[in-house]
Amino acid sequence: MTDPIRLLLADDQALVRGALSALLSLERDLEVVSEVDRGDLVLDALRETPADVALLDVDMPGLDGISVAAALAERMPQVRSLIVTTFGRPGYLRRALDAGASGFVVKDTPAEELADAVRRVHRGLRVVDPTLATESLLDGTNPLTDREQDALRLALDGRPVADIARALSLSTGTVRNHLSSATTKTGAASSVQAAVIARDRGWL
Repeated sequence: MTDPIRLLLADDQALVRGALSALLSLERDLEVVSEVDRGDLVLDALRETPADVALLDVDMPGLDGISVAAALAERMPQVRSLIVTTFGRPGYLRRALDAGASGFVVKDTPAEELADAVRRVHRGLRVVDPTLATESLLDGTNPLTDREQDALRLALDGRPVADIARALSLSTGTVRNHLSSATTKTGAASSVQAAVIARDRGWL
C-alpha cells in the first residue's frame, strides 16, 4: 500500500478546521498531519511536520491564504496548495492561481469532491471550482493597479484622503488620482463604493 497523502489544514475557524479534518480523515489515502489557525504559522508547521498538500483558507490572521500560496510556491514548491474558502469570488480565484496555488474550491464542496481535488492537486493537476472559473472569465482581469488597490483597501475603512496619503507615503493629490481612477474603472459613485465593489469581486 502506498503512503497516504499528508495534509496541512490552515483555517482560523476551529469548527471548520475540525469538520474538514474529520471528513478528509475518513479517506484511507489521506492523512491530516498538521492544523494551524493563522497563515503566518503555515511554513513553520510544514518545516516541523512535512506535508504534501496544504489546504488554505483565504481570510486568515497573520497572512492570508493567497499570500501563503505564493510563499509556498517560492520556498516549498514540493508542497501543493489548495485554497478552500467561503469567499467564492472570481477575483480571488485569479489571484490565487497567479500566486501559485494548484487549486481553488469553496467550502460547501461535497466531501468526495474535496477529497478528489486533494488527490488531483497532489498529482500535479490544477483543480478549479467550475462555477468560479466561468465567473472569472466573464468578469475579466483585475483592472486596478497595485497603488489603486492599496488606496482602496484603506478607503474601505472610511479613512480620509489625508490619512491614506500618510499611510502610503504619497501626496494627497496622488491618492485622489488613484481613487478617482479606481472609481471610474469600477463604475462606482464614490471611492468607498469602489472599494466595496473591488472587495466583492476579489480584487483586494
